[in-house]
Amino acid sequence: MARYTGPVCRLCRREKMKLFLKGPKCDSMKCPIERRPYPPGDHGRDRMRQGSEYLAQLREKQKARRIYGVLEKQFANLYEEANRQQGITGENLLRMLELRLDNLVYRAGWASSRAQARQFVRHGHVNVNGRRVTIPSYRVRKGDTIALRDKARGLIVIRHNIDTLDRQIPPWLETSEEGAAVSVRDVPLREHIDVPVREQLIVELYSK
Repeated sequence: MARYTGPVCRLCRREKMKLFLKGPKCDSMKCPIERRPYPPGDHGRDRMRQGSEYLAQLREKQKARRIYGVLEKQFANLYEEANRQQGITGENLLRMLELRLDNLVYRAGWASSRAQARQFVRHGHVNVNGRRVTIPSYRVRKGDTIALRDKARGLIVIRHNIDTLDRQIPPWLETSEEGAAVSVRDVPLREHIDVPVREQLIVELYSK
C-alpha cells in the first residue's frame, strides 16, 4: 500500500492555504501556515512572486491530490476514467474522489482527517452493506450503506470525533443509527462538493 509519509504541513504551505490534513491542529494557532504563510524551502518567499498558466494548472492538480490523499498514478488513472464517462470531466473526477470509502468515513464525521479515515478503513472498522471492507479507495455507489462495526463504535477516538466534530453531513448522505451509519442517497453534485479546487484547470493540464 503506497501512501505519502512525509510532513503534511509542508503540503499546506506549498499550496499557500489550509488543506485540513491534520484535523483539529489545522483550526488552531499551531498550524504552521498561520506563522509561515509561504511555500517551504529556502526560496519559499520567492516562489510567491512567480506565476504562469501551467503553474496554476499544476497547483490545482496537486491540491486535489493532496486533499484526498491520492498518489500521482492513481490520480491520473481516475482522470482517464472520468474522461471516458459522459458529462463534464472535471465534475466526474471530483465525484469519483468524493465516493472513495475513506472520504465517506471523513464526511460522516467519524474521523478528524482523511488520513485518519484511511487508517480506520485499513484497520477493518468499517462495513459496506454489512461486509467489512479494508480498501480506502473502494468506491461506494448510490444506495450503499456504510456503517461502523460494533467494536469500532466503542472506540474512544471515534466516539470523541462523533461528539466533538462540528462537521455538516453533505446532502447526498443520510445518517442513521445515531450517527454510526450513513447511506448514499444520491451521487454528489458539484455544488455539494466543498473542496477549494478549480477542476477545469486540472482538465486543461491533462488535455495538453
